[in-house]
Amino acid sequence: MKKAMLQQRIPKAWAQLKRCRLCPRACGVDRTSGETGICNTGDQAVVYGFMPHHGEEPPLSGSGGSGTIFFTHCNLRCCFCQNEDISIRGDGEPANPEQMARAMVRLQDLGCHNINFVTPTHVVPFILKAVDRALDLGLEIPLVYNTSGYDTAETLALLDGIIDIYLPDFKFWDSEVADMVCDAPDYPEVARQALKIMHRQVGDLKVDGQGIARSGLLVRHLVLPDDLAGTQEIVQFLAQKVSSRTAVNIMSQYRPVGNAFANVKLSRPPTVEEYRRAVELARHQGLFLVD
Repeated sequence: MKKAMLQQRIPKAWAQLKRCRLCPRACGVDRTSGETGICNTGDQAVVYGFMPHHGEEPPLSGSGGSGTIFFTHCNLRCCFCQNEDISIRGDGEPANPEQMARAMVRLQDLGCHNINFVTPTHVVPFILKAVDRALDLGLEIPLVYNTSGYDTAETLALLDGIIDIYLPDFKFWDSEVADMVCDAPDYPEVARQALKIMHRQVGDLKVDGQGIARSGLLVRHLVLPDDLAGTQEIVQFLAQKVSSRTAVNIMSQYRPVGNAFANVKLSRPPTVEEYRRAVELARHQGLFLVD
């Protein structure tokens, strides 16, 4: 089934590279000729590395790890990114679809429970080509789309029936905060629409008898100091507009790094009390909390 879908979607995805509209930045550059926009990626994906990752949420990591493929560059570029060497500085090496496909199968052979595409939005056409080849090589485990949530409806449509598990962030509710952090004031509205589309495609998180995710939506929300993230509004949205049983990970690990120190509002981590309040807000909405 996926093979038939891929044969239809790959040409459509490749066509988007000619005047790139893969993400909401809509740079319009011709990436097929090597031009680059905000994501700094041209006609080939750049990969930082791949490995079994045991630090993801338990339904993803399990005992065998999540088979992560870390893509270099990013279409959002938050000022506090903790992976600045990958997302902004661009550490990594070009990888063609054949190389990525073989990496996927290698991760499966190592016992990983899924293939986890990290920061994938700007490289969707290359991912689709790689998955097509990986299926020929025997790939069977679920595919995870690990994204900032800054995804267009058009790009998500290319992934319908291909991606098994969506793992998006919902970072900020307020457009002024999104503008301050990543120069993307449209992020809140884009993320709201993206998460609804993702849920329509895959539904609530479903796990097998060992507690390992097989399909569904799992949302990450990073708590920021002074409630800059808008946690209450976000968890209400998830419960009321997406699903009352949305799986969500309320994350506590924000620490100021890089350019975040230039902004006094972002210059400290959240307090224990701020984090606990965020968890209680999610619990009050009846969301399925994943640690």
